[in-house]
Amino acid sequence: NRGGDDAPPPPPLAGRAPRRLYKSRYDSISAYIYQGACGDAADDHEECSVDADQPPSYDGRILNRYNDIPVPVDEEMYATLREAGVDPALSQHVAHLFVRDPLVVFEGSVEEIDDDAMTEHFESIQSTNWQTVRWKPPPPRTTPNDPHIGWRTEFRSMEMQLTDFENAAFSVFVVLLTRVILAFDLNLYLPISRVDANMQRAHSRNAARRMPFFFRRHLAPLSEGDDGYGRSYSSVFSTEEVADADEEPDPVSNTVRAEDLRRCTPCAGGGDEENSYEEMTLEEIFTGKGPYFPGLVPLVAAYLDHIDVDADTRAKLAQYLALVEKRATGELLTPAAWMRRFVRAHPAYKFDSVVSDEIAHDLMVACQEIGEGKRHEPDLTGDVVIEPVTVQGVYDKKLDSGRIKDDRLTALLRRYTKRADFGASGRKSAAEKEVM
Repeated sequence: NRGGDDAPPPPPLAGRAPRRLYKSRYDSISAYIYQGACGDAADDHEECSVDADQPPSYDGRILNRYNDIPVPVDEEMYATLREAGVDPALSQHVAHLFVRDPLVVFEGSVEEIDDDAMTEHFESIQSTNWQTVRWKPPPPRTTPNDPHIGWRTEFRSMEMQLTDFENAAFSVFVVLLTRVILAFDLNLYLPISRVDANMQRAHSRNAARRMPFFFRRHLAPLSEGDDGYGRSYSSVFSTEEVADADEEPDPVSNTVRAEDLRRCTPCAGGGDEENSYEEMTLEEIFTGKGPYFPGLVPLVAAYLDHIDVDADTRAKLAQYLALVEKRATGELLTPAAWMRRFVRAHPAYKFDSVVSDEIAHDLMVACQEIGEGKRHEPDLTGDVVIEPVTVQGVYDKKLDSGRIKDDRLTALLRRYTKRADFGASGRKSAAEKEVM
């Protein structure tokens, strides 16, 4: 999957063009499914260009400041998609998937598959590209009773945590963050090269506390004139006033607010300041930095206020947000940091970087006990105590959602109405009605 200077030349791709694969199929994404311009301006947008070194089939591909690394594609597949009317960004994404062969092919799912009605052949390619994010088209519905499943984005970069509570916290946080992006109309795009740099940094020891990561400075568009000239920048999340705006001032405060100057998003228009990024710690990314970056956790909290979530749900979500924030600030350990501390504190560890069978066994036992709620580690989950996980009350039958046939449904209802408790409740209801 990953070539090198000493590696033999790779076999030619479709179109007989040898091309190096710069990433593994297990790596981060290589391009955004993003057009880079709005409306009809895409053809002559300043960020749109055609690479003269690419084959003619690349004519019309939209390249923008975010997709800034080479993306090998199956050129024949790309040309086929473009001729079928698929937009350049999505054509590039799918053609990039097809530079690799599938790793798994199931017996009975090769020549037996009808490509006009089923997507198994596409999924055999799609599902063996294990990248940080996966775009998932809706599966075909073979019958009218099949569940409707829409377009999905699968967020795949998080590690499994030790407890259900931690897994729920991070899963819920990601879902809430997607709602924040949509509701507040935010732009979190970074150049792919900086995303790759972040992934490399994340592999460093104790990166959550010590390593800075690239992140976008401004989540909402700036106003015309920013970019270092004319009007000075004021974030839509800032309480500062825009003193030299051309727009009419607010009749009450006699000032122009930054949020009044927003342009539509998520277009990649605007100048260098609007699309700028900088290095931030995880604490700054999640809790905020300066007057221009509000932080992800406060944004989620603002969204929950916006939708007026009920008190019980808010209490549970507050626990989730607290865990995420405390992990970012270092108040709570990450599972990796906790495991390293466990090994270093083990009596059998000799500080020689050797994790013996005894240490590994004890670590796995401790992890299992934490996951099952038998062992509380305050440095991992804070004051949240995990309830013991037992097999009591677990369903031993699959919850089938298939439609019941009419005759079977009628028989079930008849049997149910003959039950003593049903009859008693029915008589009670009738008596109550008579009294009323």
